[in-house]
Amino acid sequence: MKDKLKGNLLVGQSGGPSAVINASLCGIIEEASKHSQIEQIYGMGYGIEGLLHKNLMINLTNLSPSVIKRLYHTPSSILGTCRYKLKEDEYEKVFDILKAHNIRYLFYIGGGDSMSTAHKIDELARGNGYPLRVMGVPKTIDNDLPLTDHSPGYGSAARFNAILTMETGLDGRAMQFPEPVKIIETMGRNTGWVTAAACLGKRKEEDAPHLIYVPERPFIVDKFLSDVENTYRRVGWVLVVACEGLKDTSGELIAADKRELNIDAFGHPELGGVGEYLTELVKDNLKIKARYDKPGTAQRASMTCVSKVDLEEAYLVGKVAVQQAVKGEDGYMVTLVRESTDEYKCSTGLAKLEEVAGKEKYLPDEFINDEANFVTDKYKQYALPLIGEPLPDYLFSFEELK
Repeated sequence: MKDKLKGNLLVGQSGGPSAVINASLCGIIEEASKHSQIEQIYGMGYGIEGLLHKNLMINLTNLSPSVIKRLYHTPSSILGTCRYKLKEDEYEKVFDILKAHNIRYLFYIGGGDSMSTAHKIDELARGNGYPLRVMGVPKTIDNDLPLTDHSPGYGSAARFNAILTMETGLDGRAMQFPEPVKIIETMGRNTGWVTAAACLGKRKEEDAPHLIYVPERPFIVDKFLSDVENTYRRVGWVLVVACEGLKDTSGELIAADKRELNIDAFGHPELGGVGEYLTELVKDNLKIKARYDKPGTAQRASMTCVSKVDLEEAYLVGKVAVQQAVKGEDGYMVTLVRESTDEYKCSTGLAKLEEVAGKEKYLPDEFINDEANFVTDKYKQYALPLIGEPLPDYLFSFEELK
């Protein structure tokens, strides 16, 4: 173990909120309070952007156990978050703030872009000979961080979408004569992990969802219309789940708001509109009545459908980040390592920040069917342990009334 590094700890939350990101914050606070070399614990107000422009720092050192308990079960990002890409000259300003407050431990909770920010600050500290232990704490409902089996936040978003699809499917089946086609638009920029989870409550072939479309496969209009028509003829109604990040064969988003105001600092356009677009395709080309649902940001930060497994693992990665930093580790992101495929068990590991910064993990080919309109049983085997307790045991048709 390296010599004890004395000083203050600063933690920030970045990117889209989740149902369990505050559990990671709890893990950091509670573990940090056990180590005498960590003198004060501060939180960034509104991530790196708040720190840079307003020097927002919230003292978290003496939070009561009752507040920590409530925080653990509070969704979204209690400290506030941001989608801010530091300019080259701003890194020095952030570095000066860290030195002014004797910050020696820096933890950033977020996804790939957040890990990029943490990595660059870590490099700057090393280059200036300033002892600073920087650790990334994974968080993304998109589940697209590489080198970790899965990311905290995903299990709860997956559970939300599984239950949403089950219940929307019950509505769709009941309304199959007046409204035969229903489309759910889910979140996901370049990957279909959230969308894929819609299948987790499906028990029989005729149950919803019937079709799933993810960005890992190009969206082809004629193929989509054929899929919908064939399913309608076979089942009598159709529930489609489509990712907001669907792209055509040329790689262009089929629906997105690309106005300058709606493009974030990392160059990402605001996604949305896929549900409406697909609904109009069905009505105009198949002459079948269709409507769409868009749960939007509710799916990323709903404590109502939280996965207990997700909560526990989110706390764990925060706790481990502190333990590793105190031991002397620096420049890593904590990862989750699946130890068994028989009975689910997960431990932690470490990945270098430079190896996860700004990178994405896509749905593997083995998780997508050959028709590119659904997911496979291998995906279900992967995802089911992450959503926690069993899904609701609903009746799905009057044939079950026996």
